[in-house]
Amino acid sequence: MSNTPSPTPVRNAAAKLLRWSGVLWFLVAAVGQIAFIGFILVFYGVRTATGNFAGWNDKPLIDGYVEGDHTGNLVFAAHVLLASVVTLAGLMQLVPRIRSRFPALHRWTGRCFLVIGGFMALSGVWLAVVRGTYLSTISAVAILINGLLILVFGGLAWRHAVKRRFETHRRWAMRTFMVVSGVWFLRVGLMGWVVVNKGPVGMTKDMSGPADIVLTFGSYLIPLALLEIYFAASRTANPVMKTAVALLLVAATAYTAIGVFGAIAFMWAPYMTG
Repeated sequence: MSNTPSPTPVRNAAAKLLRWSGVLWFLVAAVGQIAFIGFILVFYGVRTATGNFAGWNDKPLIDGYVEGDHTGNLVFAAHVLLASVVTLAGLMQLVPRIRSRFPALHRWTGRCFLVIGGFMALSGVWLAVVRGTYLSTISAVAILINGLLILVFGGLAWRHAVKRRFETHRRWAMRTFMVVSGVWFLRVGLMGWVVVNKGPVGMTKDMSGPADIVLTFGSYLIPLALLEIYFAASRTANPVMKTAVALLLVAATAYTAIGVFGAIAFMWAPYMTG
């Protein structure tokens, strides 16, 4: 008799490996996003609550506070502070236990996620186009594309939920999560690149270097591509493809972990004071 394992156990093992590689990535991402929420609340939240609006500029690169620009300052404050809310709501959407055991909470956090995500897209575009809050033309174009994707994907996720096409809704909601998280992915991607290369290789101060360009657009296009590959691997019965995609996700998880470490250590922690 042949000792070759039957196809079913092999397929089951590959499917389990793929599923757990996705879970591993989510756990690492959740740690990084919770740290991001903490940074927003400690840095921007404390300064806003105490009226120290000029303190928004204590973190270099982007000037959040502009003296005399009351409308711009208000939009910036809402955009930044609501980032913590949409990030938390997005994480909650991806927890299966919340979805199954607390469906009402899942629905309401989902509505908050999509509505606030839409506002974030529009306010981000307004800040870039009207206020000029960007580092380079390249980054401004990336913001516009990201904002458009958020509005389109979020609208489709909402529509399929209303039509009760829940599996299709789930896929569009996950796509929306990826593009809404573009700001977070950008920071993690940049710091991962810096840590891996032991320096800002291919980067400039206005983020117009070759690495900057790839990471700026890649902050939402690369996660979207990986998500689509994951969807395709989940649908196929081919264990080789499932295993290959699982290994790809493990590699992406490792890079995400490096980027999360770099972002916490060098980008957020030094500024987490009131």
